[in-house]
Amino acid sequence: MRDQETVDKHRLTRGTARRIVAFARPYRADISVFLVTVVLAAVIGVATPVLAGDVINAITGGGPEAGSVVVRLALFIAGLAVADALLQLAQRWFSARIGEGIILDLRSRVYDHVQRMPLQFFSRTQTGALVSRLNNDVLGAQRAFTSTLSGVVSNVIQLVLTAAVMFTLSWQITALSLVLLPIFILPARRVGRRLAEITRESYDLDAKMNATMTERFGVAGALLVKLFARPDVEARRFGQRAERVRDIGIQSAMYSRTFFVAMLLVASLAQALTYGLGGWLAVTGSVSAGTVVTLALLLTRLYGPLTALSNVRVDVMSALVSFDRVFEVLDLKPSIAEKADAVDIPAGSGHLEFRDVWFRYPSAAEVSLASLESVAALDRTESDPVLRGVSFTVQPGRMVALVGPSGAGKSTTSMLVSRVYDVSDGAVLVGGVDVRDATLDSLRDTIGVVTQDAHLFHESIAENLRYAKPDATEDEMWAALRGAQVADLVRSLPDGLETTVGERGYRFSGGEKQRIAIARMLLKAPSIVILDEATAHLDSESEAAVQRALTAALSGRTALVIAHRLSTVREADEILVLDGGRIVERGRHDELVAAGGLYAELYRTQFAVADSPPRYVDDPEPIVTVPARDYVSGDALGPTS
Repeated sequence: MRDQETVDKHRLTRGTARRIVAFARPYRADISVFLVTVVLAAVIGVATPVLAGDVINAITGGGPEAGSVVVRLALFIAGLAVADALLQLAQRWFSARIGEGIILDLRSRVYDHVQRMPLQFFSRTQTGALVSRLNNDVLGAQRAFTSTLSGVVSNVIQLVLTAAVMFTLSWQITALSLVLLPIFILPARRVGRRLAEITRESYDLDAKMNATMTERFGVAGALLVKLFARPDVEARRFGQRAERVRDIGIQSAMYSRTFFVAMLLVASLAQALTYGLGGWLAVTGSVSAGTVVTLALLLTRLYGPLTALSNVRVDVMSALVSFDRVFEVLDLKPSIAEKADAVDIPAGSGHLEFRDVWFRYPSAAEVSLASLESVAALDRTESDPVLRGVSFTVQPGRMVALVGPSGAGKSTTSMLVSRVYDVSDGAVLVGGVDVRDATLDSLRDTIGVVTQDAHLFHESIAENLRYAKPDATEDEMWAALRGAQVADLVRSLPDGLETTVGERGYRFSGGEKQRIAIARMLLKAPSIVILDEATAHLDSESEAAVQRALTAALSGRTALVIAHRLSTVREADEILVLDGGRIVERGRHDELVAAGGLYAELYRTQFAVADSPPRYVDDPEPIVTVPARDYVSGDALGPTS
């Protein structure tokens, strides 16, 4: 198991067994029938050798009825074989029904739960480790109700019945045949522990390779590898781990085969002893020949269960640990939850208000798991507040811009509106309703967000658009694309709306992705729009196209715009300047430039001051001074050198 001590030493969370039983409760009828089939199959497994001995006794005993007795016994054995085959099929059906049902329940529960975790959970967690938890551990938990449960019940019943029958037939032969048992069981336990260690290391390496592949096979990771010319290094690092997996596979195969061969050898030696002592007793008349055959056949059904049960603690603990690791994820509490008495935000509400909002990001211990981050322990230190007493109001149909240096809290402010995070103190109100008191559906319907890195799923353009409105018609999608200034591009594509966008939309340029994301937001038709650095990484031409799309998107809507490029917020009804989590300035563009404060400093950093004298180098010819220009509006901003 990944990043855990040995299974034997793993300390289970209190209540794990009770929660497992609760998870199995919907399948209790199927489990009961499944266990009945297991018991009947174990009884047939013991009965068949006994009947085989009776056949031998009937043959050696002779007499006028011997032939008919042999035929009846043979038919009975055949009937048991048919019944055993049917029981095996029934076992497999119920096992699959129970196992796959539990897999469905666990995976669905975990997937749904993970989707509700705060954003910081995903920024801290290794994706490969989380996927491994959702796959490997869920499968391990499923085995608790299939192979482990059936194996324990079947082996216990078969062992008890076999030993009882053997001692009844001949305690001397049974005692002799068990002489070799310690020689077999003790090494078997050691081999079992070694196999468990190898398996855990294999799981660990598999999880690390999954994490590596998830990061490197994504477009961003693949691009980074190519830009730094590191494919050889990555291939070598991956190859080293793959080689270790190969070596572990070879070791596991050899341990398993050695174990199997040793089991056959000891069982064969025990059979030889049984035939030797049993044959001598049969010759002296102490036992019958059929009894010797029965004991020899039963002996083969004794060592297998004993071997399996010798490592039953490891098997059971492995299944319990898998459940425990799944429950570990389910026990992480989502920080955002809808109240039982939540109310809908009034339709079309465009009023937004921040009332003395304070916010700090949760600590790692509040949102993550050490095992998902590959660290020994999580940091419990509380971070300093990111926002400190922020208050402002955005009236319906107005545009307010948030500007400030990096780390001032601009993006954090926008995330509080859409309730990606909840405030630590104060309140955020939309349409007069505290977002913590609002239904999540009404909040999502009211607010539309376009981020600086618009994400598109690896699906068609139509499917990405319908993510905002699942029942959208084709006409509605085209209308949204026209509003986003990207309809002509989509029409020019051979597959039109059915064009697959590629991993994270990388088949399109940054400006094209942004406009498709704007179309998705328009299709949603929110009354409040949040633009979080929507043009931050675009060239001038793409920025101009996106700005035209945003003009249509913001028409008649309340807008909260977070901007790094100050040229994009000059027309805002109000500009709020954030610094250190506080609003230090507010006003319109011209007012703030004239005030000479932080906004003016930020503005001068981007666009040189008109009064700057020309600079000279050793050559007396001055560097040419040219006017800076806002390439979106075309307005001259002042000369730069």
